[in-house]
Amino acid sequence: MSIRLQDVLGHPTLSVADPVIRAAAGTAARTQLRWIHSSEILDIAPLLDGGELLLTGGEALAVASDERRVTYIRQLAERGVAALAVETGPALPSLPSSMVSAAEAAGLPLIELRKVVPFVSVMQAINSSLVSESVSQLRRADEASHAMAVELAHGGSLDRILAVLAGITHAEVTLVSLTGAALASATPGNAERSETAGHHETAEAGSVAGNTPAPQEHARLIHIDVPIRGILAAQLLLNVPAEEDENLARTAGKRSVDILALAMLQRMSPGLREVAGAALIRAIDSGSQPWRLQQLASAAGIPVSAPLVAVVVRSDISQQLRTSLEQHLSRAAHAHATYVDNAELLAVASLPGEASEESRQQLLAGLLDLAAMGGTLAAVGPLVAGISDAPWSLSEAKLTLELAASPQQGPGSGGPHRPVIDAEAFAVERLTVQALDPYQRRNFVRQQLGALLDHDAQRNSRLLDTLATWLDCGCNTAHAARELHVERQSMHQRLRRIFELCGGDPRDTGRLAALHLATRLATLACRRIPARLVYGTRSGRFHHPSWTDHP
Repeated sequence: MSIRLQDVLGHPTLSVADPVIRAAAGTAARTQLRWIHSSEILDIAPLLDGGELLLTGGEALAVASDERRVTYIRQLAERGVAALAVETGPALPSLPSSMVSAAEAAGLPLIELRKVVPFVSVMQAINSSLVSESVSQLRRADEASHAMAVELAHGGSLDRILAVLAGITHAEVTLVSLTGAALASATPGNAERSETAGHHETAEAGSVAGNTPAPQEHARLIHIDVPIRGILAAQLLLNVPAEEDENLARTAGKRSVDILALAMLQRMSPGLREVAGAALIRAIDSGSQPWRLQQLASAAGIPVSAPLVAVVVRSDISQQLRTSLEQHLSRAAHAHATYVDNAELLAVASLPGEASEESRQQLLAGLLDLAAMGGTLAAVGPLVAGISDAPWSLSEAKLTLELAASPQQGPGSGGPHRPVIDAEAFAVERLTVQALDPYQRRNFVRQQLGALLDHDAQRNSRLLDTLATWLDCGCNTAHAARELHVERQSMHQRLRRIFELCGGDPRDTGRLAALHLATRLATLACRRIPARLVYGTRSGRFHHPSWTDHP
């Protein structure tokens, strides 16, 4: 009999904490627990295995930003954590509304512990019961693993191997590729028919590749990675009905990973290029050594020395956009690789050497159709000479997205940014944030535009935007007026006032470049760019490919 969250909250060791469910209360009665764990670390999610009740004090959350708290909740939910219990007190008098809303949206039960309780006592008392249950689950999971191995030895298809797992866990089981395509699937009903029909009968309806099981009411979806030779190749999805043991499903699913990997190698021979491509993107993102990038690029079919660019797409539907992006890259590039990391879709595209810049512009133009969907923002990094420099292109694309996140207008734009951004349009900003610290940037902007900024602040005007647009339009007054949707006479009046505040018409002086730079930096003056994205200095992770260190 599985142990559920509601039972644990009523346990004598935990009930004295006066627990109250603040979010996703409707799921508490059916939420099953695999383990109870405590941690004050906000980056704990990758270290958890799913199914845990996580106990934590309020000190770390009290000093964290709202954004970090929400990220904490989302990471736990994505990891499959069963519930989160937070102890409130002097440091954290109550649970922040942002956490409650995020937990409700993610379906993660969020519990407030209103009195202090020793977490060690809670874990010792309840985990002892969970241990005895886990022994039984391990035994049944081993039985499932053995039965799947027998099916594999008899030449069974992936559908039939999954049918064994579905029959033991009573869950709908699907094996999907990294692009989200269903490779095989099975339901408990298939498993029962398979046992009756014998080992060599073809699996019936519900196991056809491409038909993802329909979600059941209150079912829990468990994701398990399936690597092949150390490289992530597929995902195993178990859709567990509320009345079934999801801990058994999770344990049995993890025990089946090696068998499924072997079956994929024998039966389907999954594309090595796809697997190597995903590993290549991860290696580029982590800044691996050039020899490793060259090794993976060769396996992924990407020329080592050909020009290439990196692409970063941020969207809530990044997995769904992956197929569209790959179709576009197949047309616009010689070779490519993609990888989805939560809300980020990362890619590298190898371009023809004889017209690489022209191909890059075509790739940019084609991405506009892809990024037209709501909530999508993409950036194309600078062109580099080969795979060894791909980390720099990727880091510059990510930095561009951070710079473009400003609510104010960007280079050459009279309004919000387009959904696809060229990193080269932010070359000035990228160089400056890597060469100057925030104080130096603010000081430079103040020296050049102090009177204009004060005027805008006092009059609630937008002369800075007018000046930036005029400069971006090459000092063409008529063009700038059209960009700002104002009459030409009004534009001339604004410019006269701007020139008065800036010490005269800059076109007749050597100040034009300085003013243009200052307007571009004004939106960055108060922004904090994540340090991990500010590369290019001697102390940073990456260097520009053409830079050389000197003693």
